[in-house]
Amino acid sequence: MDVSQNDCKMEGWLYVIRSNRFGLQFSRKRYFILQENYLKCYKTRPVSQEEEPLRSANIDSYIRITDNGRESINRKVFFIFTLYNTLKDNDQLKLGASSSEDAGKWIRSLQNAVVKECPNPEKEFMSFSKKNRPPSRFGSSKRADSKRSVGYYPFLQNEAVTSDVIAPSTWKIFGCQNGLRLFKETKDWDSRGRHWDDNPAIMAVGVVDGTPEAIFRTLMSLGASRSEWDFCFYRGSVVEHLDGHTDILHKKLYSNWLPWGMRRRDLLLRRYWRREEDGTYVILYHSVIHKKCPPQKGYVRACLKSGGYVITPVNQGRESLVKHMLAIDWKFWKVYLRPPSARSITIRMLERIAALRELFRAKSGNHPSDFSSSDSSVKTMLPQAGMEDIESEDKGQQKFEQNADLKENEAEKTNSGRRRYPEKSQEQPSSHICQHRLSSAAVFVKKLHDLAVQKKGCIDFQELPEDENGATSYGSTLPKDSTYSLPCSWATAEPSTFLIRGENYLKDSQKIKAKGSLMQMVGADWLRSDHREDDLGSRPESIVQKYAAQGRPEFFFVVNIQVPGATHYTIGLYYMLKTPLEETPLLHSFVHGDDAFRNSRFKLIPNISKGSWIVKQSVGKKACLVGQILEIHYFRGKNYLEVDIDVGSSTVAGGVMSLVLGYLNNLVIEMAFLVQGNNEEELPEILLGTCRLNNLDVSKSVPV
Repeated sequence: MDVSQNDCKMEGWLYVIRSNRFGLQFSRKRYFILQENYLKCYKTRPVSQEEEPLRSANIDSYIRITDNGRESINRKVFFIFTLYNTLKDNDQLKLGASSSEDAGKWIRSLQNAVVKECPNPEKEFMSFSKKNRPPSRFGSSKRADSKRSVGYYPFLQNEAVTSDVIAPSTWKIFGCQNGLRLFKETKDWDSRGRHWDDNPAIMAVGVVDGTPEAIFRTLMSLGASRSEWDFCFYRGSVVEHLDGHTDILHKKLYSNWLPWGMRRRDLLLRRYWRREEDGTYVILYHSVIHKKCPPQKGYVRACLKSGGYVITPVNQGRESLVKHMLAIDWKFWKVYLRPPSARSITIRMLERIAALRELFRAKSGNHPSDFSSSDSSVKTMLPQAGMEDIESEDKGQQKFEQNADLKENEAEKTNSGRRRYPEKSQEQPSSHICQHRLSSAAVFVKKLHDLAVQKKGCIDFQELPEDENGATSYGSTLPKDSTYSLPCSWATAEPSTFLIRGENYLKDSQKIKAKGSLMQMVGADWLRSDHREDDLGSRPESIVQKYAAQGRPEFFFVVNIQVPGATHYTIGLYYMLKTPLEETPLLHSFVHGDDAFRNSRFKLIPNISKGSWIVKQSVGKKACLVGQILEIHYFRGKNYLEVDIDVGSSTVAGGVMSLVLGYLNNLVIEMAFLVQGNNEEELPEILLGTCRLNNLDVSKSVPV
C-alpha cells in the first residue's frame, strides 16, 4: 500500500505525469502530503515537518478533479486523476496512482479537504465571486517563475449507500451449480420466471476469497495469467484504447469447452469500467462493429448484447461478492437449436467464476493447486438435449476453413481428437448482426449517434426524417401519459421510490423515503437541432413566458439536459412552484445564490426502472451533485431558474449517455431533483420534483 490516511491527513507516493516537447508522456515519483487544505509535494519522504516542499497548494473551491481511469505510460499502468483550475483551462496537474483503490482514496481526501474549508457552503459561496476570490496556487517554493495555479472541485460526491432508489429485483434464482447461484432476468408479466427468451440474461453469483482490487486486475488482464482461470479464453487484444475507462477488445474463444460440432466463436467488445465509492468495481461489455477488426476467418462472431462483472467488497474487504452476467447471441444457424443449447453454453461460460474462486483460494494457501489452463476442475456436462441439438448443427453445408489458428487446431487435436463439423458462414443477413457502430476515439463522445444498438438493428440519428419547422410550443413537445402505457411520453415518478437525507442524517447517516415533492411537473420537451439549445424558459413560446405574460405568481424550475453530437438532443423538464419562494429558505438560497453554491447543492437521483442490465449498471442508482461532474449553465429569469446540464462536458458521462441513447426505445428513465441539505436547518431534504420518461424515440423528437 503506497498510501496512509487518518482523519485529518493523507500522505503517500504518487506519480506526476508530464509530457516532453515531443508530446510523449513520462512520470516522476513524488511524495505527497495533504493536511487540512494544504497539499505539499516532496521528492523524497520528508523526515521532519520543517522540510521545504518542492511544491505546495491551498485547495479551494475552484479546483475540479477528473478521473481519467487506467493509462499505460512506458509500459507501467497508472490510475490517473487530474486537478485543474476552473478559472484557467490550461492550468492543471496530472497525477497517477499505482492502484485504483489508492486513486480513489486521494480523490475522497481531496473532497473532504474542500468540505472542511467550506463547512457552510451556502455562506461561503455567497460571500465570494469568481471575480474577487483569489485562486489557489500550486507552485514551487524555491523558484517563483515555476508557480502554477491549480483549482479543485470534488469529482463526485456520491452518498455512502449503494443505492438511493427503492426498486424490486428483476432477477429470479433458477439453480445452483459449482457453488454458484444462477439467476435469470424476469419480465413484468413473467412473475414466476418460467419463460425463457431466445438469448436470456443470466447471472452467476459467488463469493471469492480476494480483494475487489485484486479480482479487478485479474479480470482486466488479457495476458498469459488468464489461462489460470478462464477456460473459455484463447487469445485477446486491445483493438483501440478510447480513454482511461473504455477500450475495444477482440477475444477469441477456445472451442474445446464448446459442445461437439460447434465452430469457434470470437467477440468484439466495448469494455467500460469504474470504481464506486464503497470499493465496488463494475466492468461492462457489449458487442460493437469496428473497421479495424472485421469478422475473422475460421470464427463465427457471437454478439454479446450485454454483460459484465460487479465486484463488491464483503467481510471488511477481505472477500468479494462477484456477479457475472451475460446475455449473448451465439449466432446459431438453425433457429430450432437456439433456446436450449444457447442457454446451456451461456451457463457454461458463467462458470468461469467458479474457476476464479478456486484460483484465489489456491493463491491464499488454503488449497494447493497446479495452475494450468485445464478446466477439468469446474467442468459440468451440458444437458444431453442441448448436446444432441448442436451435434446435428449443419453437418454438410460448408467445408471447414483450414487456415484458422494452427495453435488452437493442434490443441484441439490433442485434447479431443475428434472431427469438428462446420456451421453456416459468418456472412449472415445484416438484420441478424449486432449492429453496434463505433466512431474513432477522437470523436467518440461527440458522435453519440454512431454508437447504436438495439436488438432490431442500428439507428442512424443523422438519417432521421426532417419535419417541417414551425413554432415550437416549449413545454409541450413531449406528451404526458399518467398511465405509463404510451411510448415516448412523460409522467411523474413515485416520490417514495427515492431515498433522501432524514432529519437526523448528520447523526445517524440514515435516509428516508421521500413523501412528496415541492413542485408540480407541468411539461416536458424532446427536441433535436444542429446546435445546443440554451435557456428554454426565456423563449416566447414557452409555458414559462405564457404564465409571465399573464402576470401570474407561479415560479418555474426548468431542467435542460443537453446531449451533444452531430445532432444535438435536448430533454426539457418544467416544474412549477405555486407557493411563494420565500417559504422555502433553501430553495430561495439556491435560486438567488451564485453558480458555485448551486453546483455544490444541486443533486440528481437517477433510476432506470426498465431496461437492459448494462444500462442500469452504467447509470446506477446513486445520488450525485451534478455540478461537480458536468458543466452547468444557469439562467435566471423573472419567474424562473433554468439549469442547463451539458452531458458532453465529461468524457465518462458522454460515454454512458451514448450507451443510453442506443437502448433508448427500450428504457424507462426515472429521475428526482433536489437541493442537498447540509445542516440541521435544511433537513430533512425534500424533492423539488420527479419525472418518468417512457421509451423515448429519437424519430419522434421535435426539430427546432
